[in-house]
Amino acid sequence: MSDLFAADTDENDRARPLADQLRPRSLDEVIGQTHLLGPDGTLRRMIASGRLGSLILWGPPGTGKTTVARLLADQIGYRFEQISAVFSGVADLKKVFEKARFERLSGHKTLLFVDEIHRFNRAQQDGFLPVMEDGTVVLVGATTENPSFELNAALLSRSQVLRFESLGLEDLEKLVERAEALTGATLPLDAEARQTLLTLADGDGRALLGLVEEVLASAKADETLDAAGLLTVVQRRAPIYDKAQDGHYNLISALHKTIRGSDPDAALYYFARMLDAGEDPLFLARRLIRMAVEDIGLADPAALPQAVAARDAYQMLGSPEGELALAQVVVYLALAPKSNAVYTAYKGAVSVAKATGSPMPPMVILNAPTKLMKGSGYGEGYVYDHDTPEAFSGQEYFPEKIGRQSFYQPVERGFERDLRKRMDYFARLRMEKKG
Repeated sequence: MSDLFAADTDENDRARPLADQLRPRSLDEVIGQTHLLGPDGTLRRMIASGRLGSLILWGPPGTGKTTVARLLADQIGYRFEQISAVFSGVADLKKVFEKARFERLSGHKTLLFVDEIHRFNRAQQDGFLPVMEDGTVVLVGATTENPSFELNAALLSRSQVLRFESLGLEDLEKLVERAEALTGATLPLDAEARQTLLTLADGDGRALLGLVEEVLASAKADETLDAAGLLTVVQRRAPIYDKAQDGHYNLISALHKTIRGSDPDAALYYFARMLDAGEDPLFLARRLIRMAVEDIGLADPAALPQAVAARDAYQMLGSPEGELALAQVVVYLALAPKSNAVYTAYKGAVSVAKATGSPMPPMVILNAPTKLMKGSGYGEGYVYDHDTPEAFSGQEYFPEKIGRQSFYQPVERGFERDLRKRMDYFARLRMEKKG
């Protein structure tokens, strides 16, 4: 009877996806993430200290975030509770919190793993704060999105962000070897096809094991596939570029420079290539926002709101509909008047600020909230600009140690032409008031 049960179990195991069958049973079996799980890795040190704080695991899909969270709970003896922000709401969270509180009374601590935590809205994210602070749960959230943009500052301040990296080719090869050992079958691929298979996974271990299953199920007996044959079997082409390597940086550089060079057609071409290669549209949205402030600035003050609105539109519509909003802002930015005057002025101001230390601002512009400060000359002689005919006092605001500086130099393009006129006007008034 026990033999029959074992046979049934083996059959059930074979029916499970390969990624599930190969799921590591200890942290030592996890492939990749040596900066976290190596002898001197962050998580190893955390475990050795006997204390585990709340964590945000940030990284691409298929890099082991869920697995590591589960194994962490096993390692430190916590209950493991898992929810997904895609399928859970406030009611589900309340049930999980109540269960954790009940278990805590029995001396059991809970590690709450929240997959795709960035999908929760700001109010829902705030709901985690009380149970994190009172020790009801140790929160471990997983996200593929940059936590700085997608998670509340309050949540981030109570958590440590750990970056998960895409699996390298050596890591992926180890994963294939484990799959071959488990299945007892060698992949019917020549050397080039095997390398192509690893490239197709694009650093995603789960995707790689899915491809391995496709190859093993589709290849004919005694057949050895070359790279072209592999692509036919798995019905997908190799990525246009590796998002972690040169292709990624080459194309984003090309997009940036074509927008800066006011070529909307070339910009759309590189934008389309990156989307076609599987680039995260929100990464592109963030870069477009950066271009709006770095290369256009106040030459067209509408550039930044346009870029931010395109990002918001994409977040509302998703793919593929929202991609049109991003394409629209690509064209808008490419055709906008260009200026890096604010960018250059900011760098100049930072340079002077670092070089001059912390000189006292002029006493005339300092508030005097106490009698002592007022008696010491704080605010003495200050002229309220709105009391003057031009609403401009012409007073000197730079520290005396530094003297007047000139950082911002508007260009003669777009809206900055008007700003240049305003600056000249105030400079002339300042000279007149100095006599």
